[in-house]
Amino acid sequence: MNPKIWLSSPHMGGEELNFVNQAFDTNWIAPLGPNVNGFEEDLQNYTGVKHAAALSSGTAALHLALIMLGVKQDDEVICQSLTFSATANPIAYQGAVPIFIDSENKTWNMDPNILEDAVKDRIAKGKEPKAIIYVHLYGMPALINDIMEVANKYEIPLIEDAAEALGSRYLSREMRNISKNGLSREININSEDLAKLKAEENKIELNPSEKIISLGEHVGGFSDIGILSFNGNKIITTSGGGALISNKEEFVTKARFLATQARDNAPHYQHSQIGYNYRMSNIVAGIGRGQMKVIDKRVEQRRANYDFYKDQFTKFDGITFLDEPVGHFSNRWLTTFLVDSNKTNGVSRENIRLELEKYNIESRPLWKPMHKQPVFQNALNFTNGTSEKLFEDGLCLPSGSNLSEDDLARIVGIIFSILTRGQNADK
Repeated sequence: MNPKIWLSSPHMGGEELNFVNQAFDTNWIAPLGPNVNGFEEDLQNYTGVKHAAALSSGTAALHLALIMLGVKQDDEVICQSLTFSATANPIAYQGAVPIFIDSENKTWNMDPNILEDAVKDRIAKGKEPKAIIYVHLYGMPALINDIMEVANKYEIPLIEDAAEALGSRYLSREMRNISKNGLSREININSEDLAKLKAEENKIELNPSEKIISLGEHVGGFSDIGILSFNGNKIITTSGGGALISNKEEFVTKARFLATQARDNAPHYQHSQIGYNYRMSNIVAGIGRGQMKVIDKRVEQRRANYDFYKDQFTKFDGITFLDEPVGHFSNRWLTTFLVDSNKTNGVSRENIRLELEKYNIESRPLWKPMHKQPVFQNALNFTNGTSEKLFEDGLCLPSGSNLSEDDLARIVGIIFSILTRGQNADK
């Protein structure tokens, strides 16, 4: 049998074991310690977000975010529909009510226009949402500026689910002319996007002290609270883990407190509120510290996978990839494409998936929208069919940073074969 090619498998960099051994050598075998502190600092330094709490999972981070924003029984929380269930499940943990929002076609993330329609509808019915959760799907930054404008207009807190997007960046409109709190900052933008922006807007203003470097600010820090995931299939992993990040210190301080069973500052065990066992182990944090040494390389490798796939399939009608809009830089956690069976002589996304499976290659459909999931079948949704169509036509291809050239050639060859058979069917 052909060796298994996974969708996205862990990829160690070589230094992880050094940090793990340090934990054993110093007996820091606990959900706190130097590796936890160091990993949090690594995340802060890498993302530019001021504060980070390392936690047991991204789901735990979302749960704590909702708690800190005061979400309670029967409150309504707006949530992107096209996402993994972990985005929506913490809403249910709180006994709150999810309101699902459809996607737009530029990034496949939350549609800001539908978002505003939903907010206006709920406010008109006396149900002002307590929070909005939006996602950077497969590493592609959402239309952050437009979503933030809606949230700010109606004064609704924002939670940024960047579980799939560590290493992704976004050039906000504010970054084109920034002086925040009287302090100028660097502007991150590459020359190609700068030319596009100039062409689109006829000008781009920079303060004299601002410097043009790569592209945008890291996602996760644009909203009140951001969350990250380090599950085994993510761009870096701690085996299992996550983080809550924010530029507001009070959120991260409170998250650490709640995640450590909400133990009061007393010589005995005293608790004035409900707490959770959500802190990250010092051992797995050591894996994370080693992984942070190679994060840029992992982003580069996954982006190269995307470029390779796209280049190989340009000759086939009916195969389309998700391009980066101006100002968006995706980590390309997973490479995805859409299959239009009307243009591939009947070859569907499912035909391709099953053909790959036959040769021991893992691929998966895009996320099934939350409003179509049995567990949320009665939830209110504001949708127009976009996410349902994406789910029907979309396929996630093997995207690991450890894929070899032979692996990629094998994957492409099998897809070529089925598409070519389809193209030749009417000849």
